[in-house]
Amino acid sequence: MNNFTYERLHSNLQYLKLDTIEEILDNYLELAARDSKTTMEVLDHLFEQEKKHKDATAIERRMKSAVFPVKKTLEEFDFDFQPSIEKSVIEDLATLRFIHNAENVVLLGPPGVGKSHLAIALGIEAVKAGHSAYFINASSLIERLKKASREGVFEKKMRDFTKYKLLIIDEMGYLPFDEEGAHYLFQLISKRYEKSSIIFTSNKSYGEWGEIFQDHVIAAAVLDRILHHSTTINIKGESYRLKERKKQGIKTVIPYT
Repeated sequence: MNNFTYERLHSNLQYLKLDTIEEILDNYLELAARDSKTTMEVLDHLFEQEKKHKDATAIERRMKSAVFPVKKTLEEFDFDFQPSIEKSVIEDLATLRFIHNAENVVLLGPPGVGKSHLAIALGIEAVKAGHSAYFINASSLIERLKKASREGVFEKKMRDFTKYKLLIIDEMGYLPFDEEGAHYLFQLISKRYEKSSIIFTSNKSYGEWGEIFQDHVIAAAVLDRILHHSTTINIKGESYRLKERKKQGIKTVIPYT
């Protein structure tokens, strides 16, 4: 290979943004010559390395965009501690067929039982599979929609929240919505209905969602759209946080309410 060909090759690799190939090319060609690799084998290896690097970069970018508050995986989840959860159901969800079918997932249960853990873990599986995802607390979501309305950019903000293949809305029911917030959330769920998936976590049973929206009619309309194509997982176990406190020998005092 003469100098002109060598320089043009590297220049073209840079122009085509094949940065990984450009970086490993010289060393790999030496190894390939030593091991008598065929041209096909050389090309296969170089492009496979480029693909792996681009895939890893894309996953990192989607992970950053998803803004998961912490990293939680399905492998870390203690199914033995929560026997009310059928592991096979979670494994089926992890195939991400629910995303392909634009279905929803609702994780119900008291605080600390692993709802957010499972939601984040499924979100991470989605990101690794090439889907866009976004995680947000329900109250924060409402406040952002209200702010967008005040600033005259409501439709743009709605488009932002509808573009993700998977939207995770955490902590539905920890704080009730006012009339404006309930209306905006209804609009968002309606726009995503049968187009893309939502994972909800909530400490309220469906019968209590009227309290969340402070309007039983809107709550019924929301649930109608959510539950039409959905999987509900009711977690009835003990809080992981209380479990850890017990391990440390710390007594938890539950106040009267």
